[in-house]
Amino acid sequence: MAMISTNGTRLSYDEAGEGPAIVFVHAGVADRRMWDHQFAELSGTHRAVRYDRRGYGGSADHEGGISHHEDLLGLMDALDIEEAVLVGASFGGAHVVDAALAEPERVRALALVCPGMSGHTWPEAYVRESRKMLLSAVPYERLATYRAGNAVPDPADVAAMAEAQARFMVLGPGRSPEEMPLEAWDLTLLMLRELFARRWSSPPNDTRWPERPAGERLHEITAPTLVVKGLSEIPQIQEVADLYAEGVRDARLREMAQTGHLPSVERPGELTALLTAFLHDLPRSG
Repeated sequence: MAMISTNGTRLSYDEAGEGPAIVFVHAGVADRRMWDHQFAELSGTHRAVRYDRRGYGGSADHEGGISHHEDLLGLMDALDIEEAVLVGASFGGAHVVDAALAEPERVRALALVCPGMSGHTWPEAYVRESRKMLLSAVPYERLATYRAGNAVPDPADVAAMAEAQARFMVLGPGRSPEEMPLEAWDLTLLMLRELFARRWSSPPNDTRWPERPAGERLHEITAPTLVVKGLSEIPQIQEVADLYAEGVRDARLREMAQTGHLPSVERPGELTALLTAFLHDLPRSG
């Protein structure tokens, strides 16, 4: 792991390989380890970079609003990357899209894996089920204390929340951990435990989204775009992938059966194959 100073913070990152740059941005329920397979394989043909977003993994804490797409562009500046393929998962997908809208000349292509979207309004059914999941793991009073930050979380609460999030968000409705490879389930729980232990004990922060969110600007995206969705994940998240597929001109949609919210962990070889094919078809960089 290396550290680099950019945009007023310090980010942990890994870099390997030579060739056209490809930068991986992790999901909000994970850290840069979710890209283990893709990073290792694609560094054979690309200059591959993966990093922990501010407040995650080995990167610095922060109090207040965080503009993650600005951190991404700042990382590219610090590493002298003029142009890159950006690969983002979940809210990492939202951040790479916001970066492409802010500085389109820097983005050779986009690969959006089970992506989120800035400016998207979640349906009431999703909000209700999400809240039910949270409160089934940790009582409201303790959860409110943890969310305020700078707390001393009970390890049992951390473990309970990690498992609840893994079942709800990562597996998807009606699935059990036995349907995911054991090593994938173990990594998922490890990342989530570390995430909640870190988030609840750190200064409070939240995402600062662009004033003009992507939900209103999909028609402006000109970079070649791959959209990947897991057919076993929450339907309302699948709908966001469909919005990209319909709203971004010539976007390619690829569906992964029996796959939840983290295809890079659950079905790493299959996702890497999709990315490899997409990269192979890109026009040569000028």
